[in-house]
Amino acid sequence: MLTTPLSTHTGTEVRNLDLSQNIPAQQLLTLQDLFSQRSVLVFRGQSLQPAELLRAVQQFGEVFEQQNTRFSLPECPLIHYLSNEDRYPSGERYIPGAGYHTDHSNDVEPPKATVLHAVELPSSGGDTQFVNMHEVYEALTDSMRARLGELSAEHVYQSTLSQRKLMGLTPGRKAQIAPSVWHPLARTHPETGRKSLYINPIRIQRIGALEEEDTCALMDKLIEIAVRKQFEYRHRWQAGDVVMWDNRCLLHKANGDYDMSERRYLYRVMLRGSRPD
Repeated sequence: MLTTPLSTHTGTEVRNLDLSQNIPAQQLLTLQDLFSQRSVLVFRGQSLQPAELLRAVQQFGEVFEQQNTRFSLPECPLIHYLSNEDRYPSGERYIPGAGYHTDHSNDVEPPKATVLHAVELPSSGGDTQFVNMHEVYEALTDSMRARLGELSAEHVYQSTLSQRKLMGLTPGRKAQIAPSVWHPLARTHPETGRKSLYINPIRIQRIGALEEEDTCALMDKLIEIAVRKQFEYRHRWQAGDVVMWDNRCLLHKANGDYDMSERRYLYRVMLRGSRPD
């Protein structure tokens, strides 16, 4: 197994490891530590069927049941697919992962990790941009960190403040998901103890007792800081990539900047996390 940093603060490339086989115990410990410290693991050169991907990911934790079951694979329901071929009921093309966000933050215990496996990729474009929110938090002024430390945000499935619209839940699934949860804006990583900014423009409905205008103003300010290039790792997908990232301390977004006549299709699975604190 060979590991190589992918940026100064985020991402490690892993080569010469076959995820269709059990990961040796010492290598698994190394990978778990790298994941905590580097937030993104990129396993190159994989070719996994859904059940194989599920077994591989379960070595890192317990699988989280994703919210929108319309995307689940019939033969392996804990695995979902992401595809540029889906459309909203209006007929408009749906680009999964568009806009900066962290996955399923509207859950009481949001997933600690998301894993994607590239099955089919366009010839160019479709990068995923990651923002290291540890780095963002540490770059904030002392006064801003003090302010955020006193605030929590209400997360819902689809914020009315979000410009990006999600695919609707089935009625049965909607009834199973909490209508809203509150999480701190500054959370502590359970493994490293490091603080990070925890925001989600797609899910946050309000911050503390702030009025809507003030919620939007604070979110806009925080996003403006977060998207600076110094905090980013940009992943350029290669065939066979398996990418695992830490939802507890990253924002991410998928780019729809490719030829839509070319198919982009990936498998997705998530790992259970704990309540942010």
